[in-house]
Amino acid sequence: MTTVVVAGAIANKPGNGGEAWVRMSWVDGLRRCGLDTWFVEELSPTAWGEATVRGVEWFDEVRDRFGLGDRAVLIDADTGRVLRGPPSLPEGDLLVNISGHARSEAVLASCRRRAYVDLDPGYTQVWHVQGADIGLDRHDVHFTVGLNLGRAVCTIPDAGFTWTTVLPPVVLDEWPALPPRPVERFTTVASWRGGFGPLEHDGVRHGVKAHELRRFIDLPARVPGTLEVALDIHPGDDADRRRLVEHGWRLVDPVQAAGGTERFRAYVQGSDAELSVAQGIYVGTRSGWFSDRTARYLASGRPALVQETGVETTVPTGEGLLTFSSVDGAVRAAASIRSRPADHAAAARRLAEEHLDSAKVLPRFLEQAGVA
Repeated sequence: MTTVVVAGAIANKPGNGGEAWVRMSWVDGLRRCGLDTWFVEELSPTAWGEATVRGVEWFDEVRDRFGLGDRAVLIDADTGRVLRGPPSLPEGDLLVNISGHARSEAVLASCRRRAYVDLDPGYTQVWHVQGADIGLDRHDVHFTVGLNLGRAVCTIPDAGFTWTTVLPPVVLDEWPALPPRPVERFTTVASWRGGFGPLEHDGVRHGVKAHELRRFIDLPARVPGTLEVALDIHPGDDADRRRLVEHGWRLVDPVQAAGGTERFRAYVQGSDAELSVAQGIYVGTRSGWFSDRTARYLASGRPALVQETGVETTVPTGEGLLTFSSVDGAVRAAASIRSRPADHAAAARRLAEEHLDSAKVLPRFLEQAGVA
């Protein structure tokens, strides 16, 4: 039996249900393909404070939720000591290194082939070009959710590697389609600034999600119903928070609304549709970035209205998945969703079944990674 080790961040992102679904969709999807599938994470507990303890507890919670048992391994990145799981990893056929999380020689050497899965197109490649050691050259194959990388339309450098595109896999049994409903409440889950700051490349400065939200701050005044964001925003950005509220955005606590795996799923499926902007670099480079969060809205039969990243050149849009580049475009698309909610809901699920189903995405990924 083929053995696959998925590496990613769970304990490093305690309580983050959306991020847990990303990693576990790979694990669960590969397992359902009949593979012996493991999950491994490296954690640097420089001081065993409350955050580290919460991270380990969260790792345990996610491991148990997805039934991984002793096939989930948590390693102290500073000492190599195994904190959870068996004392050693198996000899694997493939390491699926999500965002290059695994860095230690012990993990990288445990598999005969190594695949880097890039979830942040633009950041990953520019960091490498600018000299950051993010481990790209220690992998045999490189995948990205930037669906336009390598195409003339996209300005992201290839950083000297061949990038194979992959859509976010969704285990459809975990994300069943729900009955369509009138669209009165658009939602999304977001971080005001994200995990990375602005990035400059070739004389172009790419901003963060906050800059894009400011561009579309007037949307609530023009789109009937409620525009809601489960927004992670720092107290230091309170002036921006107040401005969003004054312009009609409903902001809710992301931990209370969507923290944990089950609350995250309930929040997505309890929404009428998604409306979301993207990181500036995904937009400005025409990366074709496809959101794993949006993938779960679509699978749930919830239409998604998202900012253009170039994804429309690769994935069908206009029904179920709609894109916008201006306030006027967003208003028109929202009106379309509101006027034909059942049609858009059915198209959303159909897109997920045809393009995002882990049972289709992952066998192709394995073949492209050289282990099928």
